[in-house]
Amino acid sequence: MQPGSPVDPVPERFNAARHLLAANAATRGDKTALVLVGEGGRRERFTFAEIDRSVRALAAGFVALGLPPRSRIMIRMGNEPGYLLVYFAALAAGFIAMPSSPQLTGAEASFLLEDSDAAVVVLGAAQAIEPDHARERIILGPGDVARMLQTEPLPAYADTAADDPAYLIYTSGTTSRPKGVLHAHRAVWGRRPMHDNWLGVGESDVVLHAGTMNWTYTLGVGIMDPWARGATTILYNGPRDPAVWLRLIAEERATLFAAVPSVFRQMLKYAEPGGHDLSSLRHGITAGEALSATLLSEWQRATGKPLYEALGMSEISTYVSSGPTVPVKAGSPGRPQPGRRVAILPLEGEPMPVPPGETGLLAVHRSDPGMMLGYWNRPEEEAAVFRGEWFTGGDVAEFDEDGYLWFHGRADDVMNAFGYRVSPSEVEGVLIQHPAVHEVAVTEVAVREDLRVIAAFIVAEPGVAASRAELEAHCASRLAAYKQPREYLLVDALPRTPNGKIQRKRLAPAAGRRLA
Repeated sequence: MQPGSPVDPVPERFNAARHLLAANAATRGDKTALVLVGEGGRRERFTFAEIDRSVRALAAGFVALGLPPRSRIMIRMGNEPGYLLVYFAALAAGFIAMPSSPQLTGAEASFLLEDSDAAVVVLGAAQAIEPDHARERIILGPGDVARMLQTEPLPAYADTAADDPAYLIYTSGTTSRPKGVLHAHRAVWGRRPMHDNWLGVGESDVVLHAGTMNWTYTLGVGIMDPWARGATTILYNGPRDPAVWLRLIAEERATLFAAVPSVFRQMLKYAEPGGHDLSSLRHGITAGEALSATLLSEWQRATGKPLYEALGMSEISTYVSSGPTVPVKAGSPGRPQPGRRVAILPLEGEPMPVPPGETGLLAVHRSDPGMMLGYWNRPEEEAAVFRGEWFTGGDVAEFDEDGYLWFHGRADDVMNAFGYRVSPSEVEGVLIQHPAVHEVAVTEVAVREDLRVIAAFIVAEPGVAASRAELEAHCASRLAAYKQPREYLLVDALPRTPNGKIQRKRLAPAAGRRLA
Protein backbone atom coordinates (compact mmCIF):
# COMPACT_ATOMS: atom_id res chain seq x y z
CA MET A 1 0.00 0.00 0.00
CA GLN A 2 1.24 3.50 -0.79
CA PRO A 3 0.77 5.69 2.33
CA GLY A 4 0.21 9.40 2.61
CA SER A 5 -2.20 11.92 1.14
CA PRO A 6 -2.87 11.43 -2.61
CA VAL A 7 -1.41 14.73 -3.92
CA ASP A 8 -1.29 18.37 -2.88
CA PRO A 9 -4.72 19.64 -1.77
CA VAL A 10 -6.90 20.72 -4.66
CA PRO A 11 -7.83 24.42 -4.70
CA GLU A 12 -11.46 24.83 -3.65
CA ARG A 13 -12.34 26.87 -6.74
CA PHE A 14 -10.85 25.14 -9.73
CA ASN A 15 -11.63 25.07 -13.46
CA ALA A 16 -9.66 22.48 -15.44
CA ALA A 17 -9.63 24.49 -18.67
CA ARG A 18 -8.47 27.64 -16.88
CA HIS A 19 -5.75 25.64 -15.11
CA LEU A 20 -4.37 24.38 -18.42
CA LEU A 21 -4.82 27.44 -20.63
CA ALA A 22 -5.03 30.76 -18.80
CA ALA A 23 -1.55 30.79 -17.24
CA ASN A 24 0.04 29.46 -20.44
CA ALA A 25 -1.67 32.18 -22.48
CA ALA A 26 -0.43 34.83 -20.06
CA THR A 27 3.17 33.65 -19.76
CA ARG A 28 3.76 31.60 -22.93
CA GLY A 29 1.21 33.10 -25.30
CA ASP A 30 3.41 32.94 -28.41
CA LYS A 31 4.69 29.44 -27.72
CA THR A 32 3.37 26.59 -29.89
CA ALA A 33 0.90 24.55 -27.87
CA LEU A 34 -0.31 22.16 -30.57
CA VAL A 35 0.94 20.89 -33.90
CA LEU A 36 -1.57 18.88 -35.90
CA VAL A 37 0.06 16.97 -38.75
CA GLY A 38 -2.15 15.81 -41.61
CA GLU A 39 -1.84 13.76 -44.76
CA GLY A 40 1.16 14.67 -46.88
CA GLY A 41 2.87 16.34 -43.93
CA ARG A 42 0.52 19.35 -43.87
CA ARG A 43 0.85 21.09 -40.52
CA GLU A 44 -1.39 23.35 -38.49
CA ARG A 45 0.24 25.13 -35.56
CA PHE A 46 -1.57 26.81 -32.69
CA THR A 47 -0.11 28.94 -29.92
CA PHE A 48 -1.33 28.93 -26.35
CA ALA A 49 -2.79 32.41 -26.87
CA GLU A 50 -4.71 31.27 -29.96
CA ILE A 51 -6.14 28.22 -28.20
CA ASP A 52 -7.08 30.23 -25.12
CA ARG A 53 -8.96 32.81 -27.19
CA SER A 54 -10.70 30.18 -29.36
CA VAL A 55 -11.79 28.19 -26.32
CA ARG A 56 -13.24 31.26 -24.62
CA ALA A 57 -14.99 32.30 -27.84
CA LEU A 58 -16.64 28.90 -28.20
CA ALA A 59 -17.49 28.97 -24.50
CA ALA A 60 -19.26 32.29 -25.04
CA GLY A 61 -21.19 30.71 -27.89
CA PHE A 62 -22.29 27.83 -25.67
CA VAL A 63 -23.38 30.23 -22.93
CA ALA A 64 -25.42 32.19 -25.50
CA LEU A 65 -27.45 29.05 -26.23
CA GLY A 66 -29.09 29.43 -22.84
CA LEU A 67 -28.27 25.90 -21.71
CA PRO A 68 -29.15 24.77 -18.19
CA PRO A 69 -26.20 24.39 -15.78
CA ARG A 70 -24.19 21.17 -16.22
CA SER A 71 -25.67 20.42 -19.64
CA ARG A 72 -23.86 17.69 -21.55
CA ILE A 73 -22.23 18.67 -24.83
CA MET A 74 -21.57 15.61 -26.99
CA ILE A 75 -18.60 15.84 -29.36
CA ARG A 76 -18.98 13.71 -32.49
CA MET A 77 -16.10 14.90 -34.60
CA GLY A 78 -13.03 13.52 -36.33
CA ASN A 79 -9.41 14.00 -35.34
CA GLU A 80 -9.44 17.76 -35.91
CA PRO A 81 -8.56 20.92 -33.95
CA GLY A 82 -12.22 21.70 -33.33
CA TYR A 83 -12.50 18.56 -31.19
CA LEU A 84 -10.11 19.94 -28.59
CA LEU A 85 -11.56 23.45 -28.75
CA VAL A 86 -15.11 22.20 -28.15
CA TYR A 87 -13.94 19.93 -25.34
CA PHE A 88 -12.19 22.68 -23.41
CA ALA A 89 -14.87 25.25 -24.25
CA ALA A 90 -17.48 23.10 -22.55
CA LEU A 91 -15.32 23.02 -19.41
CA ALA A 92 -14.54 26.72 -19.68
CA ALA A 93 -18.26 27.56 -19.73
CA GLY A 94 -19.10 25.29 -16.80
CA PHE A 95 -20.85 22.62 -18.88
CA ILE A 96 -19.95 18.92 -19.18
CA ALA A 97 -17.89 17.82 -22.18
CA MET A 98 -18.76 14.40 -23.60
CA PRO A 99 -16.17 13.03 -26.04
CA SER A 100 -17.17 10.19 -28.34
CA SER A 101 -15.33 8.11 -30.89
CA PRO A 102 -15.85 8.87 -34.60
CA GLN A 103 -15.68 5.08 -35.10
CA LEU A 104 -19.05 4.60 -33.41
CA THR A 105 -21.93 3.57 -35.63
CA GLY A 106 -25.04 5.74 -35.74
CA ALA A 107 -26.85 3.40 -33.35
CA GLU A 108 -23.96 3.38 -30.89
CA ALA A 109 -23.70 7.18 -30.95
CA SER A 110 -27.45 7.49 -30.50
CA PHE A 111 -27.32 5.28 -27.41
CA LEU A 112 -24.73 7.60 -25.84
CA LEU A 113 -26.84 10.60 -26.76
CA GLU A 114 -29.98 9.15 -25.22
CA ASP A 115 -28.27 7.75 -22.12
CA SER A 116 -26.50 11.03 -21.33
CA ASP A 117 -29.48 13.21 -22.34
CA ALA A 118 -27.01 15.55 -23.99
CA ALA A 119 -28.45 18.98 -24.79
CA VAL A 120 -26.00 19.71 -27.62
CA VAL A 121 -24.28 17.58 -30.27
CA VAL A 122 -21.32 19.08 -32.11
CA LEU A 123 -20.72 17.31 -35.43
CA GLY A 124 -17.65 17.19 -37.60
CA ALA A 125 -17.82 17.32 -41.38
CA ALA A 126 -17.93 13.51 -41.74
CA GLN A 127 -20.16 12.69 -38.75
CA ALA A 128 -23.92 12.54 -38.31
CA ILE A 129 -26.57 11.60 -35.79
CA GLU A 130 -29.74 9.65 -36.48
CA PRO A 131 -32.67 12.08 -37.03
CA ASP A 132 -34.96 10.36 -34.52
CA HIS A 133 -32.43 10.96 -31.77
CA ALA A 134 -31.68 14.56 -32.72
CA ARG A 135 -35.11 15.90 -31.81
CA GLU A 136 -35.30 18.53 -29.09
CA ARG A 137 -31.52 18.85 -29.09
CA ILE A 138 -29.24 21.50 -30.49
CA ILE A 139 -27.17 20.17 -33.38
CA LEU A 140 -24.12 22.22 -34.33
CA GLY A 141 -22.16 21.58 -37.52
CA PRO A 142 -18.79 22.89 -38.74
CA GLY A 143 -20.36 26.13 -39.97
CA ASP A 144 -21.91 26.80 -36.56
CA VAL A 145 -18.58 26.20 -34.84
CA ALA A 146 -16.83 28.54 -37.28
CA ARG A 147 -19.36 31.29 -36.51
CA MET A 148 -19.04 30.75 -32.77
CA LEU A 149 -15.28 31.15 -33.04
CA GLN A 150 -15.93 34.74 -34.14
CA THR A 151 -17.88 35.41 -30.94
CA GLU A 152 -16.47 37.83 -28.38
CA PRO A 153 -14.63 35.53 -25.95
CA LEU A 154 -15.76 35.06 -22.39
CA PRO A 155 -13.75 37.47 -20.24
CA ALA A 156 -13.06 34.72 -17.71
CA TYR A 157 -13.42 31.00 -17.27
CA ALA A 158 -16.40 29.71 -15.29
CA ASP A 159 -15.87 29.87 -11.54
CA THR A 160 -16.37 26.16 -10.91
CA ALA A 161 -15.67 24.20 -7.77
CA ALA A 162 -13.09 21.42 -7.88
CA ASP A 163 -15.85 18.84 -7.37
CA ASP A 164 -18.12 20.21 -10.09
CA PRO A 165 -18.57 17.76 -13.02
CA ALA A 166 -16.36 18.50 -16.02
CA TYR A 167 -16.46 15.62 -18.48
CA LEU A 168 -18.36 12.39 -19.13
CA ILE A 169 -16.67 9.52 -20.93
CA TYR A 170 -18.26 6.23 -21.94
CA THR A 171 -16.53 2.93 -21.43
CA SER A 172 -17.55 -0.69 -21.72
CA GLY A 173 -18.17 -2.72 -18.60
CA THR A 174 -19.59 -6.07 -17.63
CA THR A 175 -23.03 -5.24 -19.03
CA SER A 176 -24.09 -5.04 -22.67
CA ARG A 177 -24.40 -1.25 -22.49
CA PRO A 178 -21.48 1.20 -22.27
CA LYS A 179 -21.57 3.25 -19.09
CA GLY A 180 -20.71 6.88 -18.52
CA VAL A 181 -17.83 7.75 -16.19
CA LEU A 182 -18.31 11.24 -14.77
CA HIS A 183 -15.20 13.19 -13.75
CA ALA A 184 -14.82 16.44 -11.84
CA HIS A 185 -12.59 19.39 -12.68
CA ARG A 186 -10.22 18.15 -9.96
CA ALA A 187 -9.34 15.13 -12.14
CA VAL A 188 -6.81 17.33 -13.97
CA TRP A 189 -5.17 18.17 -10.64
CA GLY A 190 -5.17 14.47 -9.81
CA ARG A 191 -2.90 13.81 -12.79
CA ARG A 192 0.02 15.63 -11.19
CA PRO A 193 1.79 12.49 -9.84
CA MET A 194 2.16 11.26 -13.42
CA HIS A 195 4.10 14.25 -14.64
CA ASP A 196 7.43 13.49 -12.97
CA ASN A 197 7.02 9.84 -12.06
CA TRP A 198 5.77 8.37 -15.35
CA LEU A 199 6.02 10.94 -18.14
CA GLY A 200 8.97 13.00 -16.95
CA VAL A 201 7.48 15.96 -18.82
CA GLY A 202 8.63 19.56 -18.50
CA GLU A 203 8.18 22.92 -20.20
CA SER A 204 10.84 22.28 -22.84
CA ASP A 205 9.38 18.97 -24.00
CA VAL A 206 7.70 18.15 -27.31
CA VAL A 207 5.24 15.30 -26.80
CA LEU A 208 4.07 13.19 -29.76
CA HIS A 209 1.01 11.03 -29.12
CA ALA A 210 -0.14 8.33 -31.55
CA GLY A 211 -3.78 8.30 -30.42
CA THR A 212 -6.86 10.14 -31.62
CA MET A 213 -8.39 13.05 -29.73
CA ASN A 214 -11.49 11.26 -28.51
CA TRP A 215 -9.48 8.76 -26.46
CA THR A 216 -8.87 9.60 -22.80
CA TYR A 217 -5.26 8.39 -23.17
CA THR A 218 -4.73 11.06 -25.83
CA LEU A 219 -6.71 13.79 -24.08
CA GLY A 220 -4.77 13.15 -20.89
CA VAL A 221 -1.21 12.22 -21.83
CA GLY A 222 -1.25 13.86 -25.26
CA ILE A 223 -2.91 17.16 -24.32
CA MET A 224 -3.65 17.89 -20.66
CA ASP A 225 -0.38 16.67 -19.17
CA PRO A 226 1.93 18.50 -21.59
CA TRP A 227 -0.12 21.71 -21.27
CA ALA A 228 -0.11 21.44 -17.47
CA ARG A 229 3.68 21.78 -17.74
CA GLY A 230 3.69 24.31 -20.59
CA ALA A 231 4.99 21.79 -23.13
CA THR A 232 4.17 21.43 -26.83
CA THR A 233 2.10 18.52 -28.08
CA ILE A 234 1.93 16.92 -31.54
CA LEU A 235 -0.98 14.90 -32.89
CA TYR A 236 -1.41 13.22 -36.27
CA ASN A 237 -4.54 12.69 -38.38
CA GLY A 238 -3.16 11.20 -41.57
CA PRO A 239 -2.78 7.59 -42.80
CA ARG A 240 -1.62 5.20 -40.07
CA ASP A 241 1.74 4.12 -41.47
CA PRO A 242 3.96 2.69 -38.68
CA ALA A 243 6.94 4.58 -40.06
CA VAL A 244 5.17 7.94 -39.74
CA TRP A 245 5.86 8.07 -36.00
CA LEU A 246 9.58 7.71 -36.55
CA ARG A 247 9.52 10.44 -39.21
CA LEU A 248 7.58 12.79 -36.94
CA ILE A 249 9.94 12.22 -34.02
CA ALA A 250 12.83 13.20 -36.28
CA GLU A 251 11.11 16.13 -38.03
CA GLU A 252 9.52 17.72 -34.96
CA ARG A 253 12.37 16.84 -32.59
CA ALA A 254 9.94 15.11 -30.26
CA THR A 255 11.34 14.31 -26.84
CA LEU A 256 8.56 11.98 -25.64
CA PHE A 257 6.48 9.54 -27.70
CA ALA A 258 3.28 7.98 -26.32
CA ALA A 259 1.37 5.03 -27.80
CA VAL A 260 -0.09 1.64 -26.97
CA PRO A 261 2.31 -1.34 -27.10
CA SER A 262 0.89 -2.54 -30.42
CA VAL A 263 2.10 0.68 -32.09
CA PHE A 264 5.63 0.14 -30.78
CA ARG A 265 5.41 -3.46 -32.02
CA GLN A 266 4.33 -2.31 -35.51
CA MET A 267 7.15 0.21 -35.66
CA LEU A 268 9.69 -2.52 -34.95
CA LYS A 269 8.15 -4.95 -37.44
CA TYR A 270 7.28 -2.68 -40.37
CA ALA A 271 9.59 0.32 -39.99
CA GLU A 272 13.30 0.70 -39.31
CA PRO A 273 13.98 2.67 -36.11
CA GLY A 274 17.71 2.55 -36.84
CA GLY A 275 17.16 4.44 -40.08
CA HIS A 276 15.72 7.55 -38.40
CA ASP A 277 17.23 10.30 -36.29
CA LEU A 278 15.84 9.62 -32.82
CA SER A 279 18.47 11.66 -30.99
CA SER A 280 15.84 14.08 -29.61
CA LEU A 281 13.79 11.28 -28.02
CA ARG A 282 14.40 10.70 -24.31
CA HIS A 283 11.94 7.84 -23.82
CA GLY A 284 8.73 6.21 -24.94
CA ILE A 285 5.50 6.09 -22.94
CA THR A 286 3.00 3.26 -23.12
CA ALA A 287 -0.35 2.32 -21.59
CA GLY A 288 -3.65 0.74 -22.58
CA GLU A 289 -2.29 -2.81 -22.97
CA ALA A 290 0.21 -4.87 -21.01
CA LEU A 291 3.79 -4.34 -22.19
CA SER A 292 5.47 -7.70 -22.72
CA ALA A 293 9.06 -8.24 -21.61
CA THR A 294 9.88 -9.31 -25.17
CA LEU A 295 8.61 -6.08 -26.74
CA LEU A 296 10.37 -4.00 -24.10
CA SER A 297 13.66 -5.74 -24.81
CA GLU A 298 13.29 -5.46 -28.58
CA TRP A 299 12.45 -1.73 -28.43
CA GLN A 300 15.40 -0.95 -26.18
CA ARG A 301 17.76 -2.99 -28.35
CA ALA A 302 16.56 -1.29 -31.57
CA THR A 303 16.49 2.30 -30.28
CA GLY A 304 18.55 2.48 -27.10
CA LYS A 305 15.65 4.40 -25.53
CA PRO A 306 13.75 3.54 -22.33
CA LEU A 307 10.08 2.61 -22.50
CA TYR A 308 7.95 3.47 -19.47
CA GLU A 309 4.65 1.71 -18.83
CA ALA A 310 1.62 2.70 -16.77
CA LEU A 311 -1.51 0.94 -15.56
CA GLY A 312 -4.81 2.80 -15.25
CA MET A 313 -8.43 2.90 -16.27
CA SER A 314 -11.13 5.39 -17.21
CA GLU A 315 -12.31 5.79 -13.61
CA ILE A 316 -8.95 6.99 -12.24
CA SER A 317 -6.49 7.26 -15.16
CA THR A 318 -3.01 5.91 -14.42
CA TYR A 319 -1.81 5.33 -10.89
CA VAL A 320 0.90 2.66 -11.25
CA SER A 321 3.90 3.24 -13.51
CA SER A 322 7.58 3.01 -14.18
CA GLY A 323 9.39 6.16 -15.22
CA PRO A 324 12.37 8.42 -14.66
CA THR A 325 11.96 8.00 -10.89
CA VAL A 326 11.03 4.28 -10.94
CA PRO A 327 13.37 1.77 -12.63
CA VAL A 328 11.73 -0.61 -15.09
CA LYS A 329 11.19 -4.20 -13.98
CA ALA A 330 10.28 -6.23 -17.08
CA GLY A 331 6.79 -7.74 -16.85
CA SER A 332 5.55 -5.27 -14.24
CA PRO A 333 3.88 -1.93 -15.04
CA GLY A 334 5.75 -0.41 -12.11
CA ARG A 335 4.96 0.89 -8.65
CA PRO A 336 2.19 3.17 -7.32
CA GLN A 337 2.99 6.78 -8.16
CA PRO A 338 4.22 8.71 -5.11
CA GLY A 339 1.32 10.03 -3.04
CA ARG A 340 -1.21 7.53 -4.39
CA ARG A 341 -3.00 5.25 -1.94
CA VAL A 342 -3.04 1.89 -3.71
CA ALA A 343 -3.63 -1.52 -2.13
CA ILE A 344 -4.41 -5.17 -2.80
CA LEU A 345 -7.65 -6.24 -1.10
CA PRO A 346 -8.93 -9.77 -0.48
CA LEU A 347 -11.16 -11.10 -3.25
CA GLU A 348 -13.88 -11.48 -0.64
CA GLY A 349 -14.42 -10.27 2.91
CA GLU A 350 -13.39 -7.10 4.68
CA PRO A 351 -11.53 -4.50 2.57
CA MET A 352 -8.28 -4.72 4.52
CA PRO A 353 -5.07 -4.48 2.46
CA VAL A 354 -3.11 -7.72 2.22
CA PRO A 355 0.69 -7.96 2.52
CA PRO A 356 3.14 -8.21 -0.42
CA GLY A 357 3.07 -11.55 -2.20
CA GLU A 358 -0.66 -12.11 -1.74
CA THR A 359 -3.02 -11.92 -4.70
CA GLY A 360 -6.26 -9.96 -4.59
CA LEU A 361 -8.19 -7.04 -6.05
CA LEU A 362 -6.21 -3.98 -7.05
CA ALA A 363 -7.73 -0.94 -5.32
CA VAL A 364 -7.30 2.84 -5.21
CA HIS A 365 -8.51 4.99 -2.32
CA ARG A 366 -11.57 7.06 -3.17
CA SER A 367 -9.92 10.21 -1.75
CA ASP A 368 -7.64 10.46 -4.80
CA PRO A 369 -8.57 13.68 -6.68
CA GLY A 370 -8.32 11.77 -9.96
CA MET A 371 -11.12 9.42 -8.88
CA MET A 372 -14.37 9.65 -10.82
CA LEU A 373 -17.44 11.28 -9.33
CA GLY A 374 -19.34 8.13 -10.26
CA TYR A 375 -21.11 6.26 -13.04
CA TRP A 376 -23.78 8.19 -14.89
CA ASN A 377 -27.21 7.00 -13.72
CA ARG A 378 -25.84 3.58 -12.77
CA PRO A 379 -26.04 3.51 -8.95
CA GLU A 380 -25.94 -0.29 -8.70
CA GLU A 381 -22.83 -0.58 -10.87
CA GLU A 382 -21.23 2.28 -8.95
CA ALA A 383 -21.92 0.60 -5.61
CA ALA A 384 -20.42 -2.64 -6.91
CA VAL A 385 -16.95 -1.12 -7.52
CA PHE A 386 -16.54 0.47 -4.09
CA ARG A 387 -15.60 -1.56 -1.04
CA GLY A 388 -15.60 0.80 1.90
CA GLU A 389 -13.25 3.63 0.97
CA TRP A 390 -11.61 1.70 -1.86
CA PHE A 391 -12.37 1.64 -5.59
CA THR A 392 -11.84 -1.79 -7.13
CA GLY A 393 -11.94 -1.91 -10.90
CA GLY A 394 -11.78 -5.70 -11.25
CA ASP A 395 -8.04 -6.17 -11.78
CA VAL A 396 -6.44 -9.08 -9.91
CA ALA A 397 -2.82 -8.45 -8.92
CA GLU A 398 -0.15 -8.59 -6.23
CA PHE A 399 2.72 -6.42 -5.00
CA ASP A 400 6.18 -7.87 -4.58
CA GLU A 401 8.56 -7.00 -1.76
CA ASP A 402 9.94 -4.06 -3.78
CA GLY A 403 6.49 -2.56 -4.27
CA TYR A 404 6.19 -3.54 -7.94
CA LEU A 405 2.77 -4.62 -9.21
CA TRP A 406 2.21 -7.95 -10.97
CA PHE A 407 -1.01 -8.24 -12.94
CA HIS A 408 -2.93 -11.54 -12.94
CA GLY A 409 -5.96 -10.74 -15.11
CA ARG A 410 -9.45 -9.50 -14.37
CA ALA A 411 -12.07 -10.62 -11.91
CA ASP A 412 -14.74 -9.82 -14.50
CA ASP A 413 -14.78 -10.58 -18.21
CA VAL A 414 -14.09 -7.13 -19.69
CA MET A 415 -11.72 -7.42 -22.64
CA ASN A 416 -8.86 -5.13 -23.62
CA ALA A 417 -8.79 -4.67 -27.39
CA PHE A 418 -5.86 -2.53 -28.56
CA GLY A 419 -6.17 -0.33 -25.47
CA TYR A 420 -9.99 -0.07 -25.47
CA ARG A 421 -12.12 -1.78 -22.86
CA VAL A 422 -14.83 -3.82 -24.57
CA SER A 423 -17.72 -5.68 -22.98
CA PRO A 424 -18.19 -9.26 -24.23
CA SER A 425 -21.92 -8.86 -23.61
CA GLU A 426 -22.10 -5.91 -25.99
CA VAL A 427 -20.46 -7.86 -28.83
CA GLU A 428 -22.52 -10.95 -28.06
CA GLY A 429 -25.71 -8.88 -28.12
CA VAL A 430 -24.94 -7.84 -31.70
CA LEU A 431 -23.91 -11.27 -32.98
CA ILE A 432 -26.95 -13.07 -31.55
CA GLN A 433 -29.14 -10.95 -33.83
CA HIS A 434 -27.67 -12.66 -36.90
CA PRO A 435 -29.99 -15.41 -38.19
CA ALA A 436 -27.12 -17.92 -38.47
CA VAL A 437 -26.13 -17.56 -34.81
CA HIS A 438 -27.91 -19.79 -32.30
CA GLU A 439 -25.56 -19.12 -29.37
CA VAL A 440 -22.42 -17.04 -29.02
CA ALA A 441 -19.72 -16.26 -26.49
CA VAL A 442 -16.99 -13.68 -26.93
CA THR A 443 -13.63 -13.47 -25.21
CA GLU A 444 -9.99 -12.53 -25.76
CA VAL A 445 -7.57 -15.10 -27.18
CA ALA A 446 -3.80 -14.93 -27.51
CA VAL A 447 -2.48 -15.05 -31.05
CA ARG A 448 1.09 -14.30 -29.94
CA GLU A 449 2.85 -13.90 -26.63
CA ASP A 450 2.25 -10.15 -26.70
CA LEU A 451 -0.97 -9.87 -28.70
CA ARG A 452 -4.57 -10.75 -27.80
CA VAL A 453 -7.62 -10.26 -30.02
CA ILE A 454 -11.38 -10.54 -29.65
CA ALA A 455 -12.75 -13.93 -30.73
CA ALA A 456 -16.38 -15.00 -31.21
CA PHE A 457 -17.27 -18.63 -30.48
CA ILE A 458 -20.49 -19.45 -32.34
CA VAL A 459 -22.99 -22.28 -32.16
CA ALA A 460 -24.72 -22.15 -35.55
CA GLU A 461 -28.47 -22.09 -35.94
CA PRO A 462 -29.53 -25.57 -37.23
CA GLY A 463 -29.92 -25.59 -40.97
CA VAL A 464 -28.49 -22.08 -41.42
CA ALA A 465 -24.98 -21.63 -42.82
CA ALA A 466 -22.77 -18.92 -41.34
CA SER A 467 -19.89 -17.31 -43.22
CA ARG A 468 -17.15 -15.11 -41.86
CA ALA A 469 -17.85 -12.39 -44.43
CA GLU A 470 -21.52 -12.18 -43.43
CA LEU A 471 -20.70 -12.01 -39.72
CA GLU A 472 -18.00 -9.40 -40.30
CA ALA A 473 -20.41 -7.23 -42.28
CA HIS A 474 -23.08 -7.68 -39.61
CA CYS A 475 -20.70 -6.53 -36.86
CA ALA A 476 -19.22 -3.72 -38.94
CA SER A 477 -22.64 -2.11 -39.34
CA ARG A 478 -23.33 -2.19 -35.60
CA LEU A 479 -20.02 -1.99 -33.75
CA ALA A 480 -17.03 0.32 -33.78
CA ALA A 481 -14.00 -1.24 -35.45
CA TYR A 482 -12.14 -1.85 -32.20
CA LYS A 483 -15.12 -3.85 -30.82
CA GLN A 484 -15.38 -6.21 -33.78
CA PRO A 485 -14.08 -9.79 -33.44
CA ARG A 486 -10.88 -10.64 -35.28
CA GLU A 487 -11.55 -14.37 -35.04
CA TYR A 488 -14.79 -16.30 -35.69
CA LEU A 489 -14.87 -19.92 -34.55
CA LEU A 490 -17.64 -22.48 -34.95
CA VAL A 491 -18.21 -24.77 -31.94
CA ASP A 492 -20.73 -27.50 -31.16
CA ALA A 493 -21.54 -26.15 -27.69
CA LEU A 494 -20.43 -23.45 -25.26
CA PRO A 495 -18.85 -24.37 -21.91
CA ARG A 496 -21.26 -23.57 -19.09
CA THR A 497 -21.51 -23.88 -15.33
CA PRO A 498 -24.18 -26.17 -13.80
CA ASN A 499 -26.31 -23.05 -13.50
CA GLY A 500 -25.99 -22.35 -17.21
CA LYS A 501 -23.54 -19.42 -17.06
CA ILE A 502 -21.03 -19.28 -19.92
CA GLN A 503 -17.48 -20.03 -18.77
CA ARG A 504 -15.49 -17.72 -20.99
CA LYS A 505 -12.17 -18.78 -19.50
CA ARG A 506 -12.71 -22.27 -20.92
CA LEU A 507 -13.12 -20.98 -24.47
CA ALA A 508 -10.10 -21.90 -26.57
CA PRO A 509 -9.40 -21.62 -30.32
CA ALA A 510 -8.46 -25.30 -30.45
CA ALA A 511 -12.04 -26.20 -29.55
CA GLY A 512 -13.49 -24.55 -32.64
CA ARG A 513 -13.26 -24.42 -36.41
CA ARG A 514 -12.28 -21.11 -37.95
CA LEU A 515 -14.89 -19.70 -40.29
CA ALA A 516 -13.59 -18.82 -43.72
